[in-house]
Amino acid sequence: MKKRSGFVVMARLIGLVKPLAGFMLLAIFMGLIGHLCAAFITVFGGYAVLGLLEYEVPMSLTVIFVSVLIFALVRGFLRYAEQSCNHFIAFKLLALIRDKVFGALRKLCPAKLEGKDKGNLISVITSDIELLEVFYAHTISPVAIAVLFSGVMCVFIGSFHPVLGLIAILAYVVVGVAIPLVTSKLSGESGMRFRNHSGELSGFVLDSLRGLTEILQYGQGEKRLEQMNRRTDALSEEEERMKRVAGRNMAVTNTAILCFDLMMLFVAAVLMTKAAVDFQGVLIPTLALMSSFGPVVALANLGSTLQNTFAAGNRVLDILEETPVVEEVQGKEHVSFEGAKTENVTFGYKEEVILQDVSLEISKGGIVGIVGRSGSGKSTLLKLFMRFWDVQKGSVKISGKEICGINTRNLRTMEGFMTQETHLFHDSILNNVRIAKLDATREEIVEACKKASVHDFIMSLPRGYDTPVGELGDTLSGGERQRLGLARVFLHDAPFVLLDEPTSNLDSLNEAVILKSLKEEGKDKTVLLVSHRQSTMRIADEIYAVEELSGAGRVS
Repeated sequence: MKKRSGFVVMARLIGLVKPLAGFMLLAIFMGLIGHLCAAFITVFGGYAVLGLLEYEVPMSLTVIFVSVLIFALVRGFLRYAEQSCNHFIAFKLLALIRDKVFGALRKLCPAKLEGKDKGNLISVITSDIELLEVFYAHTISPVAIAVLFSGVMCVFIGSFHPVLGLIAILAYVVVGVAIPLVTSKLSGESGMRFRNHSGELSGFVLDSLRGLTEILQYGQGEKRLEQMNRRTDALSEEEERMKRVAGRNMAVTNTAILCFDLMMLFVAAVLMTKAAVDFQGVLIPTLALMSSFGPVVALANLGSTLQNTFAAGNRVLDILEETPVVEEVQGKEHVSFEGAKTENVTFGYKEEVILQDVSLEISKGGIVGIVGRSGSGKSTLLKLFMRFWDVQKGSVKISGKEICGINTRNLRTMEGFMTQETHLFHDSILNNVRIAKLDATREEIVEACKKASVHDFIMSLPRGYDTPVGELGDTLSGGERQRLGLARVFLHDAPFVLLDEPTSNLDSLNEAVILKSLKEEGKDKTVLLVSHRQSTMRIADEIYAVEELSGAGRVS
């Protein structure tokens, strides 16, 4: 995880406000006027007292009372309007950020996301982004409002005597800047630790739910629950430390406000004894200062909560600023499939080399089989043809053109890929198959399912194709999920089909039906087939051992 300072995180998050800058300026203006109205209700109350005591005041009592009434009404309206505007900005930006995050994840997948903690990613997408609402609704405009408001009040108070204006400046700086900075410093990395531990707990719970059957089967429920409770307790302790810092911050802030109010009263009284100000110069500046801490108190309270928010923002920025392993290609000429090959390809994950100097030529039409021991790189070879990763040495070509120079959308259209594990969404069977071709008709989906030998099973269900599958397809067997994965491949109807163990979970009868469909489809398609089953490999026109591909070792 990249470590950024709070100021850097704030600057990056503020940069995302650009599309809604007009609304932000409107919120700041309304907030400024609203806070001035609230403060001057008290100030005008002071003038009313002076008027009743028959001191000379700049306006009549009637004007004062009418003004106070107007200030109260305007304050109420502007407070609502400011909060409404801020929350509109916040929730609109959260939607934009979620869109950006999903866009970034799509570009990072699968290379950068393989092996990532899915629970942690879910925590970033949900709770971390949600926490940014505090920043956008309760931080940016309040900071701007506090600065502008404090400037206006310093000028007003300073108009009675410069020393009183300096006291006001000192008060606002201490309460609105010094205390939040010290609190933030004392909080240290607690916010980041809390967000990381929260993400780890989410991942642990998700992992436990997915493996609930195995946990119960092997009697590990109590141990797993104990681990979960231990993690929860650690998270609670971290949150308690943060709350304790926030409580101390509030106590210090209120103490500082009381001290500055007394200082203003004392200094003004001293100035009055020296005839530097009159009684009005004592009462009005003191009341003005006492009624004007609202905006800076809001900043002081942010000192501890922003640690959590910045930690969440840092985790979101990690995703947004992550560099994809493979960049998408656009703007190139359209390519039609005329065959594929690898030339002296070397590829590995980090330090482990999986494929070494591999060359393979696949002519258009027919079925090519790939065999080899587990971990020899069979699945990796298919992923390189899909350009999930770029090779470290050599080249992968489609129609004589390196795939890194083919439009990504064009490449994905030419290829149909089925992995060993078929992921099913929590949706109907119809929509789960339709993901391979979003504009497919029901008839096309039914035809694809017939080729995958899953149509009869679907029709035996009470709701047929509209039957919902459980989360991750848990309501279906492994063989049923696999056949739906094959139905997607048939529906996609790509000229170059990549199949990774397509029959591993099937019985011999369903395997025979699917192999027959593949053989018939193979007449006008090119199929690259990986399987450990000898029965599956019987349909292949050529079979290669992946360990021997550096020498183009054909088995049959």
